Amino acid sequence: MEDEFTVLVSHGTWSLVSRPSASNLIGCKWVSRIKHHPDGTMDRFKARLVAKGFNQCPGVDYTETFSPVIKPTSIRLILSLALLNNWPLKQLDVNNEFLHGQLTEQVFIHQPAGLIDQSHPHHVCSLQKSIYGLKQTSRAWYTALRSNLLALGFFNSKSNNSLFIFDREGILLYVLVYVDDLILTGNNNTFLQHVVTSLGETFSLKELSDLYYFLGVEVIPVQQGLYLSQNRYIHDLLTRLNMAGAKAVHTPMSVSTKLIFDDGLASYDANEYRCTIGSLQYLSLTRPDLGFAVNHLAQFMHKPTVMYWQHVKRLFHYVKQTIHFGLLMRRQSNPVLRGFSDAD
Repeated sequence: MEDEFTVLVSHGTWSLVSRPSASNLIGCKWVSRIKHHPDGTMDRFKARLVAKGFNQCPGVDYTETFSPVIKPTSIRLILSLALLNNWPLKQLDVNNEFLHGQLTEQVFIHQPAGLIDQSHPHHVCSLQKSIYGLKQTSRAWYTALRSNLLALGFFNSKSNNSLFIFDREGILLYVLVYVDDLILTGNNNTFLQHVVTSLGETFSLKELSDLYYFLGVEVIPVQQGLYLSQNRYIHDLLTRLNMAGAKAVHTPMSVSTKLIFDDGLASYDANEYRCTIGSLQYLSLTRPDLGFAVNHLAQFMHKPTVMYWQHVKRLFHYVKQTIHFGLLMRRQSNPVLRGFSDAD
């Protein structure tokens, strides 16, 4: 907690002021978690100060909240280009990324529990920069990062605002952004290092490393190219659903049962159904074989029944059977675009 508090103060995150009479005061709390390595072993303990953003008033404490994220198709495309051209694939993480966003609204929060200024115990924190939990935090961070990349000569991709491209004087560099995770690749390693150094002057960065773990995806170099696996992510999903010991099946859906709307059976918990389908959609980043089944089951999210949930569980039986499946991206000298159809 003290380390996190020191970082907050050093970033100039807030200033202590007397509480304005007509202000909306937002609470905050400390959230503790354990960070893990890709193989599931413990990395470190982490404490984070989080604002209770559900108390924010629209139009008062925040306006715009949308922040773009990278599309899975863009990730696969850039990785393919890097393999094709034999470019280095680098990964860069930002420390305390949400603390770098500048707020445009006036937001007041309580002083953090356990670390209240004894000389001003009744003062409140007037936020100058964003913190975790605020509704506009992601947008503020993206705006700060985007401004720095544009100043370095990058421009946004027209099809994906989280893909930044530098293309000038024979130098080509791509930066993929997903919140605080950045993938960098291009044809000029010297300029890549220059970009990292420039960003490091504004943000607190972790050490630049080869791409190995990104968005829950393990990136494993193999002789043919790259192997993308979400093995750990699948294991966590199965554990959460108490299906780690599920029996295996060899197909994602039953061909003998036809799902229909309003099948007349008892309703199932819509929140759990939607969360589970969302998790499966994320899994499709490296598992295109799940695409049809997930899309079909997602059509019943507005009113799920026990029958639909049984088919979701059956899909997890298949996932358990194929937990080591992944996406192999081959290094080719002569790339050929191929299309595949899953016809029944």
